[in-house]
Amino acid sequence: MLSNNELLPLAVVALVALSGGIFLTRLKQPAVVGYILAGLVLGPSGFELVENQESIGLLAELGMLLLLFVLGMELSLRAFRQIWKIAVTTVLLQTAGAMGLVWLIGHGPAWPMAAVVLLAFVLALSSTAVAVKMLEDIGELRTRTGRITVGILIAQDLAVVPMILLLDVAAVGSFSIFAAGRVVLSVGLLLGLILFLSRRQRLNIPVLGATEGHKDLTPLLGLVCCFGAATISGLLGLSPAYGAFLAGLTIGNSNLRVGMLEMVMPIQSVLMMVFFLSIGLLIDLSLIWKNLGIIILMLLIVTVGKTAINLSIFAALRLPWGQALLTALILAQVGEFSFLLGNVGLQRNIISIDEFRIILSVTALSLIISPLYMNAIRRLHRAARYQRASIRYVFRVAFGREVDWTRTTIRKVSRVRVRVPLLWGAKRPGRRKARASD
Repeated sequence: MLSNNELLPLAVVALVALSGGIFLTRLKQPAVVGYILAGLVLGPSGFELVENQESIGLLAELGMLLLLFVLGMELSLRAFRQIWKIAVTTVLLQTAGAMGLVWLIGHGPAWPMAAVVLLAFVLALSSTAVAVKMLEDIGELRTRTGRITVGILIAQDLAVVPMILLLDVAAVGSFSIFAAGRVVLSVGLLLGLILFLSRRQRLNIPVLGATEGHKDLTPLLGLVCCFGAATISGLLGLSPAYGAFLAGLTIGNSNLRVGMLEMVMPIQSVLMMVFFLSIGLLIDLSLIWKNLGIIILMLLIVTVGKTAINLSIFAALRLPWGQALLTALILAQVGEFSFLLGNVGLQRNIISIDEFRIILSVTALSLIISPLYMNAIRRLHRAARYQRASIRYVFRVAFGREVDWTRTTIRKVSRVRVRVPLLWGAKRPGRRKARASD
């Protein structure tokens, strides 16, 4: 039986996480940012109230598997097929652009190719939770811009599994027929399942339907399907995340979707809170201070570099400048799956534990500062309706106030710097006159 000394930390963790989530949602920001900040407060860099991080890490990995399971259930294949060409092309170009950018930066320090591939995959992905929250706040979720953005996020989620398998190939450092066969098999199975499930008629699973209508059995069935499929996928030499996603994709396009999704979502919300809380717990402020230069550089790559890459891709796809910049800003953060990719890189000895924590810190910081774009995004929401707006006009609408404020501040600072020598110079003639009169 748990004692009061063991229950008190659990109660404090739950209270701080809830407070952080409520505070951020009151500010019309994603609750996940509040969970990360709560972990930072509770972790080694804060009040050190959480010491057993291994249990938290295990729950976080379970939360990631359940996240993939729920994403598979929520994925509308029929809606995705309408814009799949734009979405898939965008993800491929995002990955290629990120690969080129990371390679150019790491060419001087001679980063290993496996590390370049890992960082490029991390850079290419965006946060589904944060991006969807932004689209909901500005009322763009059901518009064409929202559909394109959600389609890109879905394509990124689908690309996570091949990325994990490609990291296995990169970790070996040489071409392997067995590893390449795993990649081809997993991608082929995924595409075949998407084509099969995207039919007009939903899949009927009578065996699993025995629990339909039972509120106590349906959540348990969801956990069995999620973790069971993840286990089978791991035993076959594939990623457990791959199996969890395929299980969710299958159930999401069957007769069990509505009841299963409604029952599993509360469990997934709790485990996702633990997941983002664990990210905050792993943030080490002393490590960030020691590696401040590389973290700022990576954060600039994530924000400015990723936005520039996405804007170029959307311009090449001939989207209007307003929609292009709006979508690029919404996707300008690192996704939650970077934790999964970083963990894979750590297990495959592609990166060290400190490098993993640096990636984790950059991910957390990009998620924390992403709400700062909301002012520009809200302005672009009003300007995105103008299809023929020029790029200069679009940037002026998005960042005009910030640019004017920066110019005004620079002018004020420059005037202060000019006045200081004038004041000193103005006193000298007076002193000379006083001396002359003496």
